[in-house]
Amino acid sequence: MLLIDPGRTVPLEPRTDEFFLRPITVADAARDYEAVMETREDLRVWEQSSWPEDAFTVEANAKDLADLERRHLERRAFTYTVLDPGGAESLGCVYIFPTTASFLAKATVTAVSEEAVWADVDAVVYFWIRAARISSGLEARLLSALRSWMAEDWALARTVFVTNEQFERQVRLLDAAGLRVRFELREPAKAGTYLVYG
Repeated sequence: MLLIDPGRTVPLEPRTDEFFLRPITVADAARDYEAVMETREDLRVWEQSSWPEDAFTVEANAKDLADLERRHLERRAFTYTVLDPGGAESLGCVYIFPTTASFLAKATVTAVSEEAVWADVDAVVYFWIRAARISSGLEARLLSALRSWMAEDWALARTVFVTNEQFERQVRLLDAAGLRVRFELREPAKAGTYLVYG
């Protein structure tokens, strides 16, 4: 069943002793904004853009989240906020896309091995963790939880994880998890190459 198939039941959100995921909504604007601004230097490298600007506001974030919430409800893409067990603090975000997402359709995707076929990919996942939680190793534990969730609950065997080649810490994380670069992805007007791990 396709990621965006209307007949697909979207799995329940994963929960651990340390965090849980749930669909992001406009109501998350303030807590998400705190995490975004704390992590803005990483996010600019990860995004290959100037986002978030230093003058970014909670109101502007709410507009962004309204779009993410709408895409989720329309099943065009799925965005989850990563929250602490009590739900008070945003710890990061997870974004799940089909390969048909508009920004991916505009990108140039190059296989780095003969067995890698972009059309066979089930889901494309991006994620980030707020800066204050990096030293705790939370990023690696989130990646492990996401891999299990996508394989077991989503029943998607060919999920890939994407990061920018210049975001060296996340490149090291994906390498250390035993994932291999399957594709290189270049978006128009972005200088860096994105590495697609599977």
